[in-house]
Amino acid sequence: MSERHRIVVTGLGVVCSTALGAAGFTTALRAGRCGVGPVTLFDTSGFGYANAYEVPSFDAANWLRRTAPETVSRAALFATVAARMAVADAGLADRALRERRGLVAIGTTDGGSHELDRIVAGEIADGPDGIDPGLVARVPAAALSVSICRELDLTSVEATTIGTACAAGNYAIGAGLDALRCGNADFALCGGADALCRRNFTGFYRLGLLDPEVCRPFDTDRRGLVTGEGAGVLVLETEAAARARGARVYAEVLGYGLSCDAYHQLTPHPAGIVRCVRAALHDAGSKPGDVDLVCAHATGTRTNDTVESGAVNEVFGAMPPPTIGIKSMIGHTMGAASALGGIASVLAITHGFIPPTVNHVRTDPDCAVDCVPNTAVDADIRVVQNNGFAFGGNNAVVVFGRYPA
Repeated sequence: MSERHRIVVTGLGVVCSTALGAAGFTTALRAGRCGVGPVTLFDTSGFGYANAYEVPSFDAANWLRRTAPETVSRAALFATVAARMAVADAGLADRALRERRGLVAIGTTDGGSHELDRIVAGEIADGPDGIDPGLVARVPAAALSVSICRELDLTSVEATTIGTACAAGNYAIGAGLDALRCGNADFALCGGADALCRRNFTGFYRLGLLDPEVCRPFDTDRRGLVTGEGAGVLVLETEAAARARGARVYAEVLGYGLSCDAYHQLTPHPAGIVRCVRAALHDAGSKPGDVDLVCAHATGTRTNDTVESGAVNEVFGAMPPPTIGIKSMIGHTMGAASALGGIASVLAITHGFIPPTVNHVRTDPDCAVDCVPNTAVDADIRVVQNNGFAFGGNNAVVVFGRYPA
């Protein structure tokens, strides 16, 4: 069997509550910036509490060249802007991309549900005549990847939107890794995107899974997740292609693993997570002792944090690597979560630091990990494991490694 292509990360695009772009995201992670605030995107009358991690107003026209912002969903807008950022960060011109075969893979939980909320509100207010046909066209989840292709004028690409919820960003990165390893694509734009929507917020609220104030993973007093929004997109290329054009390389994608235990609709299963982590490490050719940092899924819910901590301890033994929860800073961005976690992992490797878990007072004894509370620390980071877990036991883990200078 011939040796597999080595796959590297050459560009990063970020849209989230604390930053726009990779440089801003690095600064925000180092500072432990928390983007939580009152919900403004929809009517929260009747809710006992309504905090979220919203993306502040930004001018998408500063980034987009071919897309009219008002023609795509909020989630697709985030994805497209993040892709445009990532391509620029990678130093790739549109023409260079058009001449190469590519994969555009974007993960999501809700697709165009932000617009679906507005459609429902219009129908409730005015009946069928209150439905805006323009909004209807923006709802399909497929638009998240298709809008990127249109913005970049890509024609020799496969465009796919992956709907595996909170693990979808890692699924997308894995899809890009496979396509490049197999020689089916010359580049891949991979990540995830979601916009805050009333439907999603209400679902978690009724399940009793929302913290009224702020996300606090691994903390004794954590009360649940806090919804967020945004997008993260990574440019993946083969090592040979990146070297041929003299590209700056952030890190290497060493491997990934998937599992689906179908144990319970909501409750994660420790064995499924352990199996996924071990599959990712095997694919990466790494041992548990090689891992310097775990970017945990760390939703801030009672059960999920306990189960994930237990799985980390089972894989790594009595002294697991630092295990952080960046959702404390940017919220649970659903389909974008593990994509943004992947970008945080790459930045930790590149810049030599561990992002903190903020809003932390006291670690739950049932979560026996070092979550690097509240303050980032400098560290020599070579290998990072990025976790992404979703309802129904959909698990995806990606392992990133330092690329030799």
